[in-house]
Amino acid sequence: MKLMLMLGVFLLSLCVTAQDKIIRTLQLESGSVTAKVPVPDTSKKQWKKGGLYRLNLGQGSLSNWAAGGDDFSININTTLNLYATYKKNNFNWDNSLDLVFGFLKTTTLGSRKNDDRIDLVSKQNYSVNKKTTVGTLFNFRTQFFNGYSYSAKTEKVYASGFLSPGYILTSFGVDYKPKKEISLFLSPLTSRWVIVLNDSLSSKAAYGVDTGKSIINQLGAFATVNYQKELAKNLTYKSRLDLFSNYKKNPWNVDVYMTNILAVKVFKMLSFNWSFDVIYDDDTRIFGEDKNMPALQLKSIVGAGFQLKI
Repeated sequence: MKLMLMLGVFLLSLCVTAQDKIIRTLQLESGSVTAKVPVPDTSKKQWKKGGLYRLNLGQGSLSNWAAGGDDFSININTTLNLYATYKKNNFNWDNSLDLVFGFLKTTTLGSRKNDDRIDLVSKQNYSVNKKTTVGTLFNFRTQFFNGYSYSAKTEKVYASGFLSPGYILTSFGVDYKPKKEISLFLSPLTSRWVIVLNDSLSSKAAYGVDTGKSIINQLGAFATVNYQKELAKNLTYKSRLDLFSNYKKNPWNVDVYMTNILAVKVFKMLSFNWSFDVIYDDDTRIFGEDKNMPALQLKSIVGAGFQLKI
């Protein structure tokens, strides 16, 4: 008798449990009860994006100034730096885009630009260890608007424009990062295309293209060094140095491209900035009296203005 009673209780509990499950399922399907959905862990985001926008202004005026100078001068420089990085396991993808334009106006020189640059860099790397990665690098560089050279003897002469020149570089190499502030990318195998779409420049082989041609390919070695550090509180320094040697023509004439930015943050949205750029390319033969010689190109701009993190 006891055995039959225990068996009945067990069967009854099974029926109640099954009924509870059926009722729970019906409630979920009808929407009366919300199912618990696990919250995704966003503590480790694979993509990181951001940027910095700067607008610098400078103005000067003179009246009966014995030391001489322009009666009026004004310069405006704007810079947009964007970045997007992706990291998953040992794979890294780093992208940066710099858009720069500057304008200068004085009573004697008139209006002209003093800065103009489009610069895109993309690196895809696979980590070998904490300091070394192996991968590819892509770089595209040109400018927005037409540029002119000026001299005391002649008026302005057309010297450059959008994709005149333009540079496209693809490279495979090793990226070494001994500290978080500095990285060194080295490649013994790099392909670079120089583009000159303007007929007047290509006819003179101004940037190394063959006469009458719009594009030339160069095979060589490439190295780039990037450095960024906060030297003191609210004082940061950022630098990039690119070196390229063309195996096909005068490999000892190394092309140099260097940018430097020193920024002092005064308030949250106000800063003082100094940029200093150096370029040497033996194929850029637009200087000298006859406009057919290469030269060391230097540019220095100091300004104060507005900055905004994106």
